[in-house]
Amino acid sequence: MTYSGIDRRGLLKGATALAALAAAPGTLSAQPARPAKGPAAPLPPRGEFIIRGANVLTMDPKLGDFAIGDVHVREGAIVAVGPKLAAPKAQVIAGRGMICMPGFIDTHWHLWTSLFRPFVRADVAAVGYFPVSNRLGQLMAPDDSYRSVMLGTAEALSAGVTTVHNWAHNVRSPEHADAELSAMRDTGIRGRFAYGPAQGMPDDQPMDFAGMARVKGDWMPGDGLLTMGISSRNVGAMSIGGAARGVLTIEQTKRDWDGARKLGLPITLHTSGPSPIRQLEEAGLLGPDVQLVHPLLTTAEERAILKARGVSYSLAPVGEARRPSAVGVIQLGEMLEAGVKVSLSTDHTTNYNCDPFVGMRILFALHQHRIGDKIPLTVKRLVQLATFDGAVDLGIADRAGSLTPGKRADLILVRTTDINMTPVGDPYEALVSLAQPTNVDTVMVDGRILRRAGKFTRLDHAKVVRDARQAAAALRERAKWPA
Repeated sequence: MTYSGIDRRGLLKGATALAALAAAPGTLSAQPARPAKGPAAPLPPRGEFIIRGANVLTMDPKLGDFAIGDVHVREGAIVAVGPKLAAPKAQVIAGRGMICMPGFIDTHWHLWTSLFRPFVRADVAAVGYFPVSNRLGQLMAPDDSYRSVMLGTAEALSAGVTTVHNWAHNVRSPEHADAELSAMRDTGIRGRFAYGPAQGMPDDQPMDFAGMARVKGDWMPGDGLLTMGISSRNVGAMSIGGAARGVLTIEQTKRDWDGARKLGLPITLHTSGPSPIRQLEEAGLLGPDVQLVHPLLTTAEERAILKARGVSYSLAPVGEARRPSAVGVIQLGEMLEAGVKVSLSTDHTTNYNCDPFVGMRILFALHQHRIGDKIPLTVKRLVQLATFDGAVDLGIADRAGSLTPGKRADLILVRTTDINMTPVGDPYEALVSLAQPTNVDTVMVDGRILRRAGKFTRLDHAKVVRDARQAAAALRERAKWPA
């Protein structure tokens, strides 16, 4: 790969910075990936808690919201929601000055690319996200995958994300799959692992069905926090990242999807180019087990097909907003109008960060700019898209996405007393227009408090950072970067 048009001074600065990483204290061993039957990292215990006096947004239309309310949690489940609940044995968590709400559900995130921040440039195409991740992805060892997913899921939790769809399209071996899954397990996050192809894998090579079956048998269902699907290579011509991500014919797609369906695995697919929806429909491949990503170029007829087939669409607002208009616009309004299931996602965090609040903010701004009130969109609807609708998309709405008694306790507390938030009027307006990840005070997943007062309760933040820095430096050495 040649980097024509790159400023030489910038490259030298990058090389110097990465060399400094390599010289950082410590060694590169850190935490090896562990298989399903291996010991997991210790997580905080589930217990009995009651959040008192918060502004509770349940995202459950039957329950509604409580300007001052309590949430009672016992052994990982939500017991009750309402004002002045009786829970004499519960540990009290003060919710005054906080918004209590379901955790964000991120439905499409390439966690394995989180290590590539020192290499990717937003303003230099030759070292943009696609060429860098394709090149370095082919050099990744299982421990690199572990550290990258640890970094990504730690950031997710710090931003209030309690469920993530790990779009793993660089599964280079069974050990790589175990590495990503063990990282998800070690952080305590809820999520789906979408087993994918490897970077550089030939299009005519089938997906690793034996590996998928092995992972399903070893890891699922476990404690129910982790589920599984597949990430498919692209279908037809692609205008964004095509060759780097594989481009399949309909026949090859049918081969891969049939294999996934025999294993009972849901399917996810990028549509970053001319829409493949009509082709997929004519081939009989669409169904409620399919999630598409990046709704940019669909027609009204195609949206009607998606609605009829129960297909969902994941939007990645920050990355999609950066794309040139020639590859389409973010069709949130059109999807909502057609009744297509929609959810929100981060995509990757190589040259922007995980920020569900900014994602909602961008979507609202672009919708108002392009469509306005022709298709109504409220700030409350955006929060629903980022929480409950994500649970619907991932098929976990029976246990996550709302603060409904009987569901698992996946929730966050957002401080409204911080300088960028106070004084608060409508809580939904505050979340969409004002909030930042730094306002996320407490994160609970499956009844475990993983963050409190803005800090991890069990995860070693410094170790995650150190391991990621050292892994990135080692990748640089293997790649002889910059070329």
